[in-house]
Amino acid sequence: MALIVGLGNPGVEYKGTRHNVGFDLIDKLSDKLAITLEQGNGLFFIGEGHFKSKKVTLLKPTTYMNRSGKAVSKALAQTGDPISDCMVCHDDIHLDAGKIRLRPGGSSGGHNGITDIIDSLQTKNFPRLRIGIGNDFSRGRQSDYVLSPFTDSQQIVIDEALEVASDAILLFLRGGIDLAMNKFN
Repeated sequence: MALIVGLGNPGVEYKGTRHNVGFDLIDKLSDKLAITLEQGNGLFFIGEGHFKSKKVTLLKPTTYMNRSGKAVSKALAQTGDPISDCMVCHDDIHLDAGKIRLRPGGSSGGHNGITDIIDSLQTKNFPRLRIGIGNDFSRGRQSDYVLSPFTDSQQIVIDEALEVASDAILLFLRGGIDLAMNKFN
């Protein structure tokens, strides 16, 4: 079993923003794996399916980015997945737009959604897939930047990155985090 979580903010006003690339990745995986997401218990949209005979659960929290931990914690309790099989996918301003990086755990890197998950789960040891969104913003304007849409040229790069990231997730499902890191980092 595996739980794949994409972080973002719910609501039409956040669709297509840099902060929602985790949601965009879940949408791509939903299409690839033919998994339909439906409203869960009020904290997330959830869908279940299979890949190579392995049960896969896709999740998009509806708690807003900074409160993602409660949704992830509740989903893990509901699915029974071990934390080592919970891949959290999110935006990262420390990576150039379109770059992806996989990690088996570690600090939040200043990402508030990851910080909340670490606090809720009381561990830093869960796999992550970071999707670079760049950091072309003026001092003090980070919030405006992450909550704004990509430029047309950046969107092309991000679309390509989401395709690569979805392939990385499929390899994670087949062979684990180390195999996926070796191929995609």
